[in-house]
Amino acid sequence: MTGQDHTPGHFRPAADDHPLNQTTETRGTDIAPTLTGATAAVRELLLALSVGFSIPSPLPDSLGDHHLVDHGGLDSIIAAAKDAGLLSPDGSVVGTARYALLKGTPAARIRALQKELVDKTLQEGQALGELARDLARSGFKNPRVVAELEKAADAVLETDPAQAAELYSEALMAGGKELATAARRAQATAATGDLDSAGRIVDRLLAMPEPPDLRLGVDVAAAVWAQRGMLSRSADTYSWLGSDRIDGSAPLAAVAMIGSGNSVGAEELLAVAPPSGSPTLLAVALSLTQEGLRQTLGPAPELALPELIRASDMMNAAGTSIPLPETPSALAALCALHSGEPGVADTVLKAALAGGQGGDAARPRLFLLRAWSSMQQDNADEARLAINEAVKANHWPLAPRDEFLLAALDVGLARRGSDVHELVLAWDKAREAMMHVSVDLYSLLPWGELMITAARLRESRRVSHYVEGAWDLLGRLGNPPLWSVPLHWAAVQAALLSEDPAGLAPHAAALVRASEHSHLASVLAAGGKAWVSVLAGRFEASDVETAARGLAAVGMPWEGARLAGHAAAHADERRDMVKLLACARDIHPQSAAPSGGASERQEDVHTAVVAPPVMDNGGSPGNPDSSGLSAREREVARLILEGKTYREIGEAIYISPRTAEHHVARMRRRLGAENRSELLVRLRLALGEGYPPP
Repeated sequence: MTGQDHTPGHFRPAADDHPLNQTTETRGTDIAPTLTGATAAVRELLLALSVGFSIPSPLPDSLGDHHLVDHGGLDSIIAAAKDAGLLSPDGSVVGTARYALLKGTPAARIRALQKELVDKTLQEGQALGELARDLARSGFKNPRVVAELEKAADAVLETDPAQAAELYSEALMAGGKELATAARRAQATAATGDLDSAGRIVDRLLAMPEPPDLRLGVDVAAAVWAQRGMLSRSADTYSWLGSDRIDGSAPLAAVAMIGSGNSVGAEELLAVAPPSGSPTLLAVALSLTQEGLRQTLGPAPELALPELIRASDMMNAAGTSIPLPETPSALAALCALHSGEPGVADTVLKAALAGGQGGDAARPRLFLLRAWSSMQQDNADEARLAINEAVKANHWPLAPRDEFLLAALDVGLARRGSDVHELVLAWDKAREAMMHVSVDLYSLLPWGELMITAARLRESRRVSHYVEGAWDLLGRLGNPPLWSVPLHWAAVQAALLSEDPAGLAPHAAALVRASEHSHLASVLAAGGKAWVSVLAGRFEASDVETAARGLAAVGMPWEGARLAGHAAAHADERRDMVKLLACARDIHPQSAAPSGGASERQEDVHTAVVAPPVMDNGGSPGNPDSSGLSAREREVARLILEGKTYREIGEAIYISPRTAEHHVARMRRRLGAENRSELLVRLRLALGEGYPPP
């Protein structure tokens, strides 16, 4: 078998089918008929090749020179085997003959040959390579095979954790000690997304009195706790490890501690465990991460985002996958989102996904954060595409932390789509998801979204204790503007929906105070003031327009368009109404031309501001479909069936109340309805199933 190496094809039957795994009762003593008449030398050669020996590598001692001399040399033995149809032209043993030999040979003889194979291979200075994997899978136990497999696993642990997990498992099959590689096996398993298995491995490790690779085991445990949505447990794990053993894990501990509200503990830990070792890409990435994160808490949070972006860049360049409570790219994206820079967040996340930052375990979260960025920029289609990518990112279900983020995304998309039915369904799922996680600094955006939705659905009690926990966490961190401003904005919106002026006041005041250090806070403070004036019925159209355009400029176009549209519906002057509707149309990224036909009044053309075209039943935006209604009329019909007034319809899809009334009148004529009740019945039939009765 000249040129042959120890490839899997020589010795890799399925574990249950391998002859060596058969019981004594099933293992026969007779050689298959195909071997009848073969000489002893041919049988010895075929058995050696079946076990894993190859030519021209050294053969077992049983095929010593006397055998070769007695039978005319090795070439004549090979020729005899081929003539008997037992050896293929490529030098491999025919499958039936190989199986018969391995099944009919005593296990002790097989193991002796395998040991001799390992000894001779290593004596020649060759690595066992795939042969080690084949031997391990066959049940051969040997310390040198174990060492070879563990070395191979260590080499790919940070670049291909799935491969590393397989190699570590095979090392155990070959007789490896579970405790010796427990931390690394847990790292590999967690990196693939299998949190339960990783947690079980590391639990057994940390329960030992003097476990090996303790710091790595703690890193894995902290990462698993974080993905489970219990970041405070990650911080507790590092506290248990102690500053005297923290060493290079100090930046990771700082991320966990700050995220759970313990910035003092993080500072103390970093003070006693300064960076050490060579400035590798990974070390620099971790150092920049903790430095940038600490700056988000300080008086100049605008310096934090560049620092965190550089940390993400260095992590991408390092190309390693280590256990992390939160990836640098996720922290950079969160910082950008909290700063009113969703476009920057999206760019950072794209680069991290392309670079494989965090491995398979991190991919769902990065995609979900991209979805949040798209949602905030009012791009629902891109958000749903990113959600789909997150769900199929690896072979495991979403971790609780990511499941919660997904639930909040579904709620946010339904709220922005003005779909009450979908919103109620999404809210029910979110209520369940929130029970599996606790509040931390890196989950404030979804909690803010749920706070607003709870107020809209009159279910604020469902989230009140979580929101209180968020304010308590921010208080322990000194109420840093970068992290607290978006939550104050969410509280303002929730108070407006709840018609709670007393609840609104402290958050509006907090936004005004934060305006001194935060541009986003100043924009949101103006937006909140505009909303109050609109709801009070005393507003200047120019002030509302300025506030709405300001919201759009900080990555909140939906919020800005909604403010302008709501103000237009309450404007006393036609001039102000037209101006505000034009503003809403201008800043709404999905706006399009009016959808009415030629018969639509000129007033509709000037005042209508349309939402994204709806393609129900294959109808085009401007033409009636099989129901006899245009896409815009179907949209109005859906809102009518939800019980909305003309003014509420106008606010939902950015048209004037008068235009909404025209649409309803046109539908009544087209459907031949004599009165409102008859219209509702016919609209429900036209729209099909899925719409509740009026």
